[in-house]
Amino acid sequence: MLFRVFRILLASIMACAAFAPLPASADPEDIDAAARGVVRVIIIEDDGTTLYPISHGTGFAVTPERIVTNAHVIAETRGNSSLSIGIVPSDGGEAIYGRLMAYSPRNDLALISTTASMNLPPLTIAGNAIQDAGAVTAVGYPMNVDRAQGLDTRDLFNAQPPVKSRGYLSGRRPSLDFDTLLHTAPIARGNSGGPLLDNCGRVVGVNSFGAESGGTDSEFYFAVSTRELLPFLRSNGITPRINGLPCRSLEELDAAESLRAQKEQLAAAQQAEAEQRELEARATQERRKAEFAILAERDNGMMITMVLLLVSLATGFAAWLFDGAGEQRKRKGAAIIAGLALIGALVAWFTRPGFAEVEERVADALAATATTGDTDSGPSGVIAKATDSADKENLVCVINVERSRITSAETDDIPFAWDSQGCVNDRTQYGLINGKWSRVFVPDTEAVVSLSTYDPKEHQYQVERYLLGHEEMTEARAARKKFEAPSCGGGEEAALELGQNQASITALLPSRPNERLIYNCSPAP
Repeated sequence: MLFRVFRILLASIMACAAFAPLPASADPEDIDAAARGVVRVIIIEDDGTTLYPISHGTGFAVTPERIVTNAHVIAETRGNSSLSIGIVPSDGGEAIYGRLMAYSPRNDLALISTTASMNLPPLTIAGNAIQDAGAVTAVGYPMNVDRAQGLDTRDLFNAQPPVKSRGYLSGRRPSLDFDTLLHTAPIARGNSGGPLLDNCGRVVGVNSFGAESGGTDSEFYFAVSTRELLPFLRSNGITPRINGLPCRSLEELDAAESLRAQKEQLAAAQQAEAEQRELEARATQERRKAEFAILAERDNGMMITMVLLLVSLATGFAAWLFDGAGEQRKRKGAAIIAGLALIGALVAWFTRPGFAEVEERVADALAATATTGDTDSGPSGVIAKATDSADKENLVCVINVERSRITSAETDDIPFAWDSQGCVNDRTQYGLINGKWSRVFVPDTEAVVSLSTYDPKEHQYQVERYLLGHEEMTEARAARKKFEAPSCGGGEEAALELGQNQASITALLPSRPNERLIYNCSPAP
């Protein structure tokens, strides 16, 4: 019966694998997250009394204070003291002036620095950018959209969300002087300098220009490839965020996790069945041993009984023979021996083991085997032995790339000292809610909320990162300021209170994160 259940479970897993949907498109939230670092780049003329925007393009942050755009967007500001560069963030905040840092007309790239702190979220650049095919998104500020909305010149200085247009790569198509990507994501005047993104929100190119069309021809557009962008940044002292991992959606990751869990359940069930079969075989063997032992003991008891009965009869008969006056002592001694022998015979007969003792002996034998057998519990057992005295685990947590979705986060190994009170690295207290340990981090300098959880039983550390917009981050920071996180050593009551307080932040978060990082933790060397 149990084997039939395993067969059905295995068949269901294979069916799930066979009929699983094709890889899902990446999460749209990634494009929104990347758009937070996109800015409008305005060329401003100052006549001494009024500022006039005379043209604009798009740019995107590669550090919190450095912005990439096209060289042709800011070309006219060079050598013209009446013109300046304005930077308008897309996600709240005020417009500020920018300063030209690097200018490369050969590959149509320029680097601008902000003249005041904007703390822009840098975009991540694809390390293995798609070259020939794949869906892409152009993000920027096309002028025709501004005109269609009836925006006047003053509106350009106000923060507005950029336009996102979808298309596909049509291959690498190097231009005469630099390497470009050909694509079909619509762009217009004003999009120049904006990022071309893959489905995970990573930069694969910098939109530059479009192919002329007669109106009936297909529209194609060109973006400066990362083969040009990365050397340009490095030559100007910028170390960009680069991610070369495959682009996978959370749906794909969740489906893989579900299949992995099913396989683990099947493996656990198969192991349980194998252990049960081994236990039954051992029980059968022990039962046979017990039956043979009891038969032998019963035979020995019967033999002893018979011998003692014979002794009792013989000595009793001898006592009867000692009838003379001078043989009273001998008669008395023989009678005592006969009586003792009879009592011994009765004891030997009634103390013979019964067959009802078989199962009891089998249970005792199996219990003894379990006690003296292999009690190694694997990695967790090693950790338990190492931390019994100090009640603390000194671990190193290593990213599990196959189970993680990483678009921009760092993935270095993490030293992780954990104690049973939920203290990490002797300084950070985790909250306890619904039996789970977690800590919510809401930094003031980065537009991301991180939810870190740790499972002491599985020795698994997980970080879910939510890349939020300006308003969402403002709400999260306000919620975080309403309570103080306790120091380590506050006990279970403090951990439970922290868990409840953190729920006010997690309630504000989207239904799913942008990134999920899963780490496997093991004892530190």
